[in-house]
Parts: sequence; C-alpha cells; structure tokens
Amino acid sequence: MTTHTLTILTHGETHTLTVPHGANLRRTLLENGFSPYAPLMKRVNCGGRGICATCGVWIETNEPPPDHWHDKLAAAYGYPRLSCQITVTDDITIHILDDKRIWGDRDPSRKFDNRIT
Repeated sequence: MTTHTLTILTHGETHTLTVPHGANLRRTLLENGFSPYAPLMKRVNCGGRGICATCGVWIETNEPPPDHWHDKLAAAYGYPRLSCQITVTDDITIHILDDKRIWGDRDPSRKFDNRIT
C-alpha cells in the first residue's frame, strides 16, 4: 500500500501523519484530531460536500490542482483550499488557519494562477 507524509502546521506546531494514497484530506484531519474548521463551524458545516467552504486550509507544498467547482473558485481568487475536496496523492504540507472566523481571508499571492482549467 502506498502512503504519503502529511505535514500539518497549526498553532505554531508541526505534526506529521502517514496517510494512505487517495485519502481525503478533511476526513484524515478529523480522524486524527485536527479540525480545519473555525470554532463556530465545527458543528454547522456541509459535512464534506464542498458547498460551505468552511474547511479551507492553505496548501504549502505539492498543491494539487482543483477539480471541484467551488475549490476552483477558491484557488483562482486566493482563498484557502477546501480540505474536503483534496485527495492526498503525494507528500503534502498544509497550514490550518488558526485565526479564521468562518472561511479564512483571501491572499492574492496564493492564487493557483493559470493552472485552472
């Protein structure tokens, strides 16, 4: 079975997990005690269907191309990527936003640029 290293940056700490190829990032985070949600949204969210945009994280290394319409918009405009729409297919480093209220702020320098199709 192929596995990948998931590095999680949160609250000034670095955590490392070994995850199977094809794992869903949101589910993996939650199963291992890491929440991609702001405190207000931990109970009120879409459950990983890609419509509420509250599970956003910054992808620091090996950012996969977005394939879900909502995640494409987030990537195009520099918003955090939806962890529910990320499939782990390589070693990846993510940053869980520690200060978001619901969605997380826009950062134009993080646009996925012209790679969106």
